[in-house]
Amino acid sequence: MIPALMPTYNRADLAFERGEGAWLYTVDGRRFLDFGAGIATSSLGHNNPHLVSAIAQQAARVIHVSNLYRIPQAEKLAQRLVAASFADSAFFCNSGAEANEGMIKMIRRAQAKGGHPERVRIICFNGAFHGRTLATLAATGNAKYLDGFGPVVEGFDHVPMNNMNAVRAAITAETAGIMIEPVQGESGINLADPRFLRELRTACDEYGLFLGMDEVQCGMGRTGKLFAHEWSGIAPDVMSTAKGIAGGFPMGAILAVENVARHLTPGSHGTTFGGNPLACTAANAVLDVILAPGFLEQVQARGALLSKEFDRLVAEYPDIFASHRGIGLMIGLQCTAPVGVVQDAAMHEGLLSVTAGGNVLRLVPPLTITEADCRTAGEMLSRAAQRARAHMAAAAETVA
Repeated sequence: MIPALMPTYNRADLAFERGEGAWLYTVDGRRFLDFGAGIATSSLGHNNPHLVSAIAQQAARVIHVSNLYRIPQAEKLAQRLVAASFADSAFFCNSGAEANEGMIKMIRRAQAKGGHPERVRIICFNGAFHGRTLATLAATGNAKYLDGFGPVVEGFDHVPMNNMNAVRAAITAETAGIMIEPVQGESGINLADPRFLRELRTACDEYGLFLGMDEVQCGMGRTGKLFAHEWSGIAPDVMSTAKGIAGGFPMGAILAVENVARHLTPGSHGTTFGGNPLACTAANAVLDVILAPGFLEQVQARGALLSKEFDRLVAEYPDIFASHRGIGLMIGLQCTAPVGVVQDAAMHEGLLSVTAGGNVLRLVPPLTITEADCRTAGEMLSRAAQRARAHMAAAAETVA
């Protein structure tokens, strides 16, 4: 018999009742170091006093009014994001998939209103993950995620990342733009080469295409810059972001230059919940922390400290860990052992993580982690490696 809550997820048998910083506490009193952060979403950790206070105060005033009226909290947030980024304007929604769906629509509409209605196709990249709507599934292009959902939405062409020859060969008279994650999260923390991003910018300028960045996971300080594309020194025309933008409250955003944003006129797009007072209050509170002097440098420093810890793990346990890669606090541990075994062993040692493609253990902790948290994570992973090693040895004996 099917449960009341649809069996959509393979959930771990853990239920958390409270959190503090980078730590979560279960209903039965166990403590876990959270290096999953709600899949890179709890950017300020758990029970952050500034975020909690802002949400509580706003909730006591007004939660939702709809976009039929002005929303001062959204106006403030848009002004701050514009001032801190490449963008001229912002649109607020509820999730990363919705942000990417909106970005696709913006690229197509800007081409149509600019005199090129034939330009509807978007070049995407192998290994991408853009969301679970029908259009973003098509942009993702993963056959596993598309299975059973009928005809695939037309208009997306896929090429290998970091291969400029393939990109140029894919450009046709119907190409509207290019959409890329500066760091692919779901497929194993794969980084777009900065030179490749610069070449994409050049190609878009050359052919009159719009460059779209999907920073749903890698944005909002995750890599040690406010947005990951900043490391390459270029700017997109339009960008999606979500996950960590409101510290765990559902929120997404699309940022765009004027030449794209001006075509999103009344009636062309919309959302009921997006950008409501409570969501934007939460996002403004997150920005207060992330944009504070020295905070992003601290993210970079914590990432460097973890990198040293992972160098040690790879050297000490080559039968468990092969290598690590990433930037800032978006890190992938390439496993030699099956990643599911490693994740389970880490959980038994008190460390929460997320798996990714390519047999990678994804580590995306809160941006507020301490040096002590980083060292504790390294110790937990050392014990997890020993546990995984023992598990595999016992399994091998059973088979023999």
